[in-house]
Amino acid sequence: MNPVTAPWVRTRLRAAPGAALALTVLVALTACLAAAFPRALDRYTDAGLRQSVDRAAADEGSVLVDAAPALGGSVADAEDSVRPKSLARGYRSVLGIVERPLVIDEKQSSYGVRVNESLPSPEKWLPRPDGVPAEMVLAAQQGLTDHIRLRSGRLPEVAGGRASVSTAEVEAAVTEETARKLHIEVGSVVHVPAQRDLTVHVTGIVKPERPDSAYWSVDSVLRTPSLRHQPAPPGTPSPTYWVGGLLLAPEAGPALLGTAPVGRYWHLAPDPDSVHGRDLDALASAVASLESGPGLERLHSTIGPLTEVTTGLDDVFTAYGQLRGDVGPLVVVAASGAGTVAAVVLLMAGGLATDRRRAELALLRARGASVRGLAGRLLAETAVLAVPAGALGLGVALLALPGARLLPALWAAAAVTAVACLALPLRAAAAHRFVRIHDGRRDVASARASRRRTVAELTVVVLAVGAVDLLRRRGATEGAGDLVAVAPVLVGVIAALVLVRLYPLPLRGLARPARRLRGAVGHLALARAGRTSASAVLPLLALLTAFTVAAFGGSVLSGVADARDRAALLTVGADARVEATDALPSGLPDRLGKASGVREVTEVGIDYEAKTLDAKTLDGRQSLPLAGVDPGAYAELARRTGLGAFPAGELTRPDGAEGGSEDAVLPALASPAAAERFGSGAFPLRLADGSIATVRIVLVRDHTPAVPGDDFLVVDRAGLTAEVARPNVLLLTGDDLNAGALRRAADGAGTVQLRSAERAEYVDSPLQSGAEHIYTAAVAAAAGYAALALLLSLASTAPERAALLARLRTMGLTRAQGRRLLVLESLPQALPAALGGILTGWATVRLLSPGIDLTTLALSTASPVGRAELHTDPWSLAVPAAAVLVLTVGVAALQAWWSGRRGAVTELRAGDAR
Repeated sequence: MNPVTAPWVRTRLRAAPGAALALTVLVALTACLAAAFPRALDRYTDAGLRQSVDRAAADEGSVLVDAAPALGGSVADAEDSVRPKSLARGYRSVLGIVERPLVIDEKQSSYGVRVNESLPSPEKWLPRPDGVPAEMVLAAQQGLTDHIRLRSGRLPEVAGGRASVSTAEVEAAVTEETARKLHIEVGSVVHVPAQRDLTVHVTGIVKPERPDSAYWSVDSVLRTPSLRHQPAPPGTPSPTYWVGGLLLAPEAGPALLGTAPVGRYWHLAPDPDSVHGRDLDALASAVASLESGPGLERLHSTIGPLTEVTTGLDDVFTAYGQLRGDVGPLVVVAASGAGTVAAVVLLMAGGLATDRRRAELALLRARGASVRGLAGRLLAETAVLAVPAGALGLGVALLALPGARLLPALWAAAAVTAVACLALPLRAAAAHRFVRIHDGRRDVASARASRRRTVAELTVVVLAVGAVDLLRRRGATEGAGDLVAVAPVLVGVIAALVLVRLYPLPLRGLARPARRLRGAVGHLALARAGRTSASAVLPLLALLTAFTVAAFGGSVLSGVADARDRAALLTVGADARVEATDALPSGLPDRLGKASGVREVTEVGIDYEAKTLDAKTLDGRQSLPLAGVDPGAYAELARRTGLGAFPAGELTRPDGAEGGSEDAVLPALASPAAAERFGSGAFPLRLADGSIATVRIVLVRDHTPAVPGDDFLVVDRAGLTAEVARPNVLLLTGDDLNAGALRRAADGAGTVQLRSAERAEYVDSPLQSGAEHIYTAAVAAAAGYAALALLLSLASTAPERAALLARLRTMGLTRAQGRRLLVLESLPQALPAALGGILTGWATVRLLSPGIDLTTLALSTASPVGRAELHTDPWSLAVPAAAVLVLTVGVAALQAWWSGRRGAVTELRAGDAR
């Protein structure tokens, strides 16, 4: 066989332009999706880590290097160590010791010298809330001019440009907030008596350019004065005093040496743009090196032996690493499922192309073409289309998702291109390795599986069973390995293989009874289904895998949504909550009831300081929340929300028990913890107004709408005093509640908390929202590729079915019978796929749910909902099954209608031409 030549390739492409265009679009789309996945994951992980660093407190999100002045030398050496040049050299040394990939933002970093503790000032004009003198923090921070705007006066200077340990007077500036709260003006003089008295002249008032930046936030007292409490004996009030900051000139550092213990500092703020999730381990290693590793040893040798490094970045990285470790396996499961379906479609496209060109390739082999030469020609055909299409898909992904790594996306697009290029030649080489004149008909009802196929199927079964068992025992987030990531896919593959094996059995069983049917359509449809080529069941693999991905992904998304809804409901108690520390105005329930969307308003009076007087519990002083409710309205609320429903009559106060009566025993609904402590006997409670209420627990519920948490009592408020029974909580139910309307109706009487707003708080990290988006995209992609697989399968047999209808119409078959024939012919494949998909999806979720914990993905913070588990989502099972049936029947009916419009002669000629 001659070598592959471009004219032959060009001729084949021109002979089937539609198939060439379809392959190009399929490869470009698949390569784009494959390349987009790692880039989207990079963006989400990077955004999540940056948010974690940004949200950390300034002293925790920075690296703080502290050192004493030079020791062991003369006074001149100590003075030189705190001068700007020496501090700048130390700053450069520290920057050089910081290891990559930890990059320092020099614009937000700061360094200088400051007193270690605030110093009291005797100035009487400084504010003294409780008679305690104000204290001052003196700092000579470098780079002040680059981070402030001068409001009045001038910046501080040093007389003669050089200060020393004997300098007794210095100049300073203060921020606008410090000046306002401490009554400081330009020209004010602040005396700071310490080891050596120091007089500070305030020469200017400045405004920080970025008050929330790390430059001002690490030592925030330099920007904003702080009102602090002095230690006091228990039971006595703690006096307060002000602490403010004085910003000395950078050259004034030596003047602080004689006043009090001072220290040099270098506060290093990490550059947020350089923080990447993929570098998490390296970032943690760089921080550990500075805290207690080689980096700290180098600091001791360059700065001083007493240099200390403190940071909270290691805790930030650890917390984020745990979040990523919990979310990561779930994302990999989604990606592996969608990727498997896409790969099956690519392979199926090659297989269908091989079947379409079976006669052509068999003829080439009969005329002497070698298998290698034939595969080379087909590889050249597909490469000419797939390589540019893969490059195009990669380019679109790069443009759509900038700011991520190139190499993973390149490898993903290359893998898709390679599969697309090799599917057709390898399938053709396997099908035509022997020269055959006629292959014979391989009906699905009579075909027998080879030993190799049986071994391969058993191998996949063993892998799937092992993965599922490992996932159930260890969980998806406990290092179960890469095999767990494809466990749902393997379950779908096993179901497909089993269904393929079982598919011929009902066809064989129905063949004999179908002969007794009076009409010819049913018997003919069943015979056609049994005579379908065995390769036509290949789309079943894509369909069932897509079913599994859709069921698993839909269940994950549904479980996440349910967990957030449940957590928000447990926190708020209803759709909205209005709460105040004191009793709410009497007209407020009516005003809120008229707000848009509000359906019901339930009044509750909660005494958070009710104390038990039972001698068995903590010397009779233990407190727990006591809610006074109207039993009828509250029982309806509990039933509607699903939070501890109970019969209203069980909670109603007994007849004759007037409000505040100590003799009457009020029935109570309690949490399990309270029921365990107090038992079933009556016990007294001292309420906030000093009255005594005697209660007996008659109902136990895990949750109740009025009080979040696991410790509460609920009683009929008619049995309480009027003061205690007055409502301070209103629970609102309704649809589309508007926070603004509710706040306007409340008019500041209480805080308004919406269930929807509380729910939104649980999506705290971009990594969580990104994982949800990836799951949604994976389910959508799997569904799309499954539909494409089904359409490819139907399109491959469309010419044969059209010719059949034409021949049958020449023998008297009506158009209605033709439609029924095609529909009935397609159902034996569509029905098993739909039913098998439902069963597979359900089984997958049931098998894998013990090892899947959705808590981290659903909830960013601790909540009363507990562990968020994976549950089967009925819609995720029903919608794909219905879509398969509708698509199959619709395509069959459409083809029958179109064939009827063309006419029998046209179809027969088209079939012969094909």
